[in-house]
Amino acid sequence: MYNQIASNKRRSWLLMGIMTLLIIAVGYAGMLVYGFDYSVLIGAGFFALLINVIGYFQGGSIALAVNGAQKIEKKDNAYLYNIVENVAITAGIPMPDVYLIDDVAMNAFATGRDPKHSAVAFTTGIVQMLENEELEGVAAHELSHIKNYDIRIATLAVALLGVVMILIDFFWRFGLVGGRRDDDRNQNPIFMIIGIVLMILAPIIGQLIQLAVSRRREFLADASGALLTRYPEGLASALEKIAQQSRPMAHPNRATAHLFLSNPFGEKATSFVNKFFSTHPPIEERIANLRTMGH
Repeated sequence: MYNQIASNKRRSWLLMGIMTLLIIAVGYAGMLVYGFDYSVLIGAGFFALLINVIGYFQGGSIALAVNGAQKIEKKDNAYLYNIVENVAITAGIPMPDVYLIDDVAMNAFATGRDPKHSAVAFTTGIVQMLENEELEGVAAHELSHIKNYDIRIATLAVALLGVVMILIDFFWRFGLVGGRRDDDRNQNPIFMIIGIVLMILAPIIGQLIQLAVSRRREFLADASGALLTRYPEGLASALEKIAQQSRPMAHPNRATAHLFLSNPFGEKATSFVNKFFSTHPPIEERIANLRTMGH
């Protein structure tokens, strides 16, 4: 566990560095394609630094707001609050803030930068549809993300990947309406091609980084959560019910999809492309692993 925590902390800094380079690369692409001067590249560097700071300190709040999560106290839902509190005590971490998302789909996620600054959110559907042991298993899974510092990586990915997409959208739109070009400068067509390739590859690279972080950590959180409750069947049964639900979340967001317990776009998508770009490992495989732990 301690090795995993140390690894997550290192990968957090690595992710920030990679995403910073992506933002600067997009700025450089703008220079090559549209003839911007070096002030744009310098601006991209400062912008990347600013976003790193915002992502680190406010990324969790952004993820909660994007998904319409509302903070609750014990008096608002004592049942859910007590489950989270009991699991937090067992895990030996501070009590996270508890949020509810008004959505009938069954799902949950954890966010924040460390155990002292963390939050866990549940949909109203998952609270209503799961039995006590199942909801406890879900809470243990999410609090394992908090304890293992998975949330820092996942939260940074939300903020930084979102910025890369915004920058690329800006440059494409700027080009469509007629970007400023230096008519006195003979631009090398090869440079322009490189710039376009950079703009195309940046979001793909960012997405692949996000996927690499997400899939492995889900298996680890499943195992850690099962060890906390000493009842792997609780989470396995919860995942089984989630796999059987036919509807995705009402307002899923691709920037935060990797945070959730299961794919907020639904587990029924079976095409090769959807599986390749899914932020979660196959739910059947997760269930099988948990039930293996129980024997």
